[in-house]
Amino acid sequence: MNTSSLKTKRSPQRLATIISTSVATFLVLVKLVIGIMSGSVAVLASAIDSILDTIVSIFNYFAIKKAEESPDDKYPYGKGKIQAIAGVIEGTIITISGLFIIYEGIDKILHKKETALLTPSIIAMTISIVVTFFLVRYLLKVAKETGNIVIKADAVHYQTDLLSNGAVLLSLVLVKFTGLDWIDAIFGIGIGIYIIKEAYGIIYESIGILLDRALDEEIVEKIKEIISSHPEVQGYHWLKTRTDGTTNFVEFHMVLRPNMLLLEAHRIADEIEEKIVCLEPKKRWVITPHFDPYDDEDVNDALLNGHPPFAACKQIMDQEES
Repeated sequence: MNTSSLKTKRSPQRLATIISTSVATFLVLVKLVIGIMSGSVAVLASAIDSILDTIVSIFNYFAIKKAEESPDDKYPYGKGKIQAIAGVIEGTIITISGLFIIYEGIDKILHKKETALLTPSIIAMTISIVVTFFLVRYLLKVAKETGNIVIKADAVHYQTDLLSNGAVLLSLVLVKFTGLDWIDAIFGIGIGIYIIKEAYGIIYESIGILLDRALDEEIVEKIKEIISSHPEVQGYHWLKTRTDGTTNFVEFHMVLRPNMLLLEAHRIADEIEEKIVCLEPKKRWVITPHFDPYDDEDVNDALLNGHPPFAACKQIMDQEES
């Protein structure tokens, strides 16, 4: 088994959550005041979204901190999946905020509410767009470097904020020049629908991790090539991969010469593991090879499909009893 190290002290992931929390808090103060005073559904919806951003970012910080804890006797595979749980929760919160925005937009149309303080609202949203733009760039950079699902979800969330903020700004400008307040409500409803769509993607990816979905197809194909291309590997089977968002897990059986020394087999495994780790060197890897003197894929498939070799099990139990 090969395990690459991961620093837990002031990691880029945790720093990213601190920065996103600070930015979200700043945007809450700006947009909430303007949204309440102006009566703009779009601005108020954006403010509520920023409040949720703050809560989610704080939760993400503690989720990442817990996920980075080293494996122990109780959790031998670590606690990385807590990040996927955080992703599901974040996606759910985003969905709820989207539904609330849609409700507010419909309510404004039905009750013909007016929008005030258009100029201050336009200024507030312009500031929000600039700040959010730089935050998104930073989060995407961290997500790319670490492959962290929580930071990726955060980046996607703020990307939706960036687009929704732009839509809010456009709606305010149109209302200012046309005097049609229903435009603000229509844009608000559109933003709500878009937010729900993006939330679905976050939830879908997080659930995939919780269900032990395989690594990306491109990575799996490269792993297959690394194993099969080794000159002393006669074949391989039962390749299984998964990730918890921080750690990649790989298991496989490889067929070697029956008379090969264990020391030589171990050397071959090390060579293969080193190449696999280099596919994503900034991630932690847990690689578990199994050595076979012949191809026993049919037996493994039987085990996988819930058909254990009862005869062999009975023989072992009989030997233990005797």
